[in-house]
Amino acid sequence: MLYPIGIQNFEDLRRSEYVYVDKTALIYRLVSTGKYYFLSRPRRFGKSLLISTMDAYFSGKKVLFKGLAIEQLEKDWIEYPVLHLDLNSSKYINPVDLDVVLDQQLNNWEAEYGIARKYDDCSARMNDVIDAACRKTGRKVVILIDEYDKPIVNNLGNEALVDYYRKTLQGFYSVLKAKDGQIKFGFLTGVSKIGKLSVFSSLNNLTDISMNTDFSDICGISESELKDYFDDSVSDLALQNAMTKDDCYARLKKMYDGYYFDRSMTVGVYNPFSILNTFYSKDFGEYWFETGTPTLLVNVMKKTLFDVPTLSDKVVVSADDLSGMQDIINNPIPLFYQTGYLTIKGYDKEFKEYTLGFPNDEVKTGFLKFIYSYYVPANPSEGKTMTSKMARALRGGDPYSFMRSLEALFANTTYQIQGDAEKNFQYAMYIIMELLGEYVQAERSTSNGRIDLLLQTKDYIYIVELKIDNSAEAALQQIEDKGYAKPFVDDPRKLFKIGVSFSTANRRIEDWKVSE
Repeated sequence: MLYPIGIQNFEDLRRSEYVYVDKTALIYRLVSTGKYYFLSRPRRFGKSLLISTMDAYFSGKKVLFKGLAIEQLEKDWIEYPVLHLDLNSSKYINPVDLDVVLDQQLNNWEAEYGIARKYDDCSARMNDVIDAACRKTGRKVVILIDEYDKPIVNNLGNEALVDYYRKTLQGFYSVLKAKDGQIKFGFLTGVSKIGKLSVFSSLNNLTDISMNTDFSDICGISESELKDYFDDSVSDLALQNAMTKDDCYARLKKMYDGYYFDRSMTVGVYNPFSILNTFYSKDFGEYWFETGTPTLLVNVMKKTLFDVPTLSDKVVVSADDLSGMQDIINNPIPLFYQTGYLTIKGYDKEFKEYTLGFPNDEVKTGFLKFIYSYYVPANPSEGKTMTSKMARALRGGDPYSFMRSLEALFANTTYQIQGDAEKNFQYAMYIIMELLGEYVQAERSTSNGRIDLLLQTKDYIYIVELKIDNSAEAALQQIEDKGYAKPFVDDPRKLFKIGVSFSTANRRIEDWKVSE
């Protein structure tokens, strides 16, 4: 089986006989029931392939749809002029970058439809292109725009550049409403809804299907599609990893499933990029994260005052907050949802509130590893191996090696995030324990700036008390005074008590002691 990893062109995919998860019935439903649509999905979820499939469909390329659902649904196969704009081709660092992208595309369309450039203004040129396309073909145009918001999303925080891009795009997109009578169909995709209200302020007839139950699985791979299209791939993966087929399905679900894009949580979807890479490499990995973290998320994590550890316990947000993004520094939750780091876990109809959480283990582990570098001041190469060293020490009954590793992590005073040292230390310990949770059961309770940690392995129990600007002896004494060890009196496993002192002045572990 050929897996279309990174292939976003529908015609190339079909002619080269790559596997294609058939979404064409949903495309036909869209075309049959409406005219203008907007879809928000995380990166690498198949938005570009969806747009390319629509391009082929409206271009009348029936041969490419042989054996697919739409072959039987569509009777006419009319060829329309398609204006396909992909804004994913630039990093948008300077004001001129967007102008260049639009100018290049408009030049191509003007050449295709035989018109001379009359204006410098991109909206006026787009207006002429639509007129010429309709005149030359005798049919209305189809407008497909991929990653409509990338110029804005890439520069949130840079108000001057965002304002320039917004004004440019507002003018360009306003043509869609002005030329409504000459447009057959319009479809726009993006990662987020950040610019929707401002960029499309004049386009009030755009139907947002981002959280529409009927189209919740228009991108991604559903459970039924996984079994229908990839059952043999799962068998091969299970064999390669010495697993039963059922265990392999369970592991795939735990790693890559769990995305929901409607409040009723009707159909969950797997991350398609990670699933395809897993089948290709026959190995479970964090493929989605390895493709790179959006610049916007990096910038937000450096500045946010949001209580990051609450993400692991799920967060509740109003429906209005989820669809907007007015203050991403103080409230990055909409950003985390729209970019795929959080997903819907529940919906309260009475109060119109969503419960959000990490969709799966790939995202949770990847996200923790990402923010690890901001709260734990280790160099990158050391950070990647330190967690495994600590896990081995805990499983081997060696609290001394565990503490030496933990101490080493805080020996470097170069923090990317400055400010409240006590809070940052708490965050750092939370992240470390969550990452250790892959190997060690970790339970945490926080009170008045003190963090208690219970770490358990098959053979050992570790009770860790952390003190801020106080002694390691005081931490051990609290373990005794509070009776933290009493619940394990009859437990046959060996128990260690560890007291840790953290200095906010030096931003490092000052002292630690172990009692057996």
